[in-house]
Amino acid sequence: MPLEMRPECERCHRSLEKSDESYICTFECTFCPECTDEMEAVCPNCSGELVRRPRPPA
Repeated sequence: MPLEMRPECERCHRSLEKSDESYICTFECTFCPECTDEMEAVCPNCSGELVRRPRPPA
């Protein structure tokens, strides 16, 4: 089952390309690096850990 590659940060709504660095929780909530740092890598929706989203092959 592939990850859902959401196109924007759920907090600041910054556009995220598939190749951009971004962070997800186990429910695939998606955040940009800046918001992830501000939230101390904790998802505000589920309190889960935010980890770097894998990038698709080039």
